[in-house]
Amino acid sequence: MQKVTTPTTPKIYASSVPTRVVYPGLGTRRLALVALLVGLTGAFLLSVAVGSVTIPLTEVITILTGGEAARPTWETIVMNFRLPKAITAALAGAALAVSGLQMQTLFRNPLADPYVLGISSGASLGVALVVLAAGTTGSVLIAGLGFLGDFGLAAAASLGAALVLALVLLVARRVQSAVTLLILGLMFGYTTGALVSLLIYFSIADRIQIYLSWTFGSFGGVTWGQMPVFVPIITLGLVAALLLVKPLNALLLGETYARSLGLNVLRARLWIIISTALLAGAVTAFCGPIGFLGIAVPHLCRAIFGTSDHRILVPASIMLGATVALLADWVAQVPGSQVILPLNAVTALIGAPVVIWIILRRRALQASFGG
Repeated sequence: MQKVTTPTTPKIYASSVPTRVVYPGLGTRRLALVALLVGLTGAFLLSVAVGSVTIPLTEVITILTGGEAARPTWETIVMNFRLPKAITAALAGAALAVSGLQMQTLFRNPLADPYVLGISSGASLGVALVVLAAGTTGSVLIAGLGFLGDFGLAAAASLGAALVLALVLLVARRVQSAVTLLILGLMFGYTTGALVSLLIYFSIADRIQIYLSWTFGSFGGVTWGQMPVFVPIITLGLVAALLLVKPLNALLLGETYARSLGLNVLRARLWIIISTALLAGAVTAFCGPIGFLGIAVPHLCRAIFGTSDHRILVPASIMLGATVALLADWVAQVPGSQVILPLNAVTALIGAPVVIWIILRRRALQASFGG
């Protein structure tokens, strides 16, 4: 298919995210998606079976199918600790990958991530206010909120993310340009980040340590009691993203061209922001700010499938994002030892080479377009 460009599209955008929508053969597409599904299944079983205590794969399958394990301790480890963590990692990875894909398309910027609108900074501010400013009193106050009592820091992070989301949605209704919205989102992030820095500066060491531990990120903090909230929010955001594939494809060619196709750009932008906020906000609230997955995975999917068609990229990002998150969590556990590495350090080691590749490729593309 011919590459479609518009005279009104600036060169920097044309060279940022591929504007060509390629439709590979149905057989090739299905084969690649099946391979991703097999990889996801393998990564999930690996995450449940291997850790500080290695459990035979046959025993894991027996436990997951409702059978009785050879050792009762294995069943306790799998059902109470590893299974909820694996489910959380899979959902969080899928959520971050899809929300990153949506932001890169909306802003036509290959380095956009799920937190570009300040959602993560708002969640961080909520946690900082409870941990750093309010301390023990604030934690008790959150714990006394009835239904929110089981969520603790997740409740504080959700409130902070919701506040920033409300500001972003208010601005999005008034701003016509996606670039302006991107700049305002960054300013929201800088403002909340500055407030967090002030809270850290005036806080005592013990509270700072608690806050820093939260910023490292972890998939192990979501319990079975929190799943009835975490899972529906992520599912709702992913379903919304699947329903937005046509508007996302239209936005690849620029907002002017999308309007000429009859797309209500403002409404599409609002729904994309809502979907991203649900996904990124929930992950940040329950798992902490997990970096790099949202930037790296969408580009890996584009490289694997050779297309910018969101009918392919959204489901591919769901599966590849879940797989990468499971593998990153498995590496962070350092199988066979009691050492646990910071999750964000592992995701950065995975994501940084991809971002470097994006930057080098972007320069080559700009040169080819005369930029």
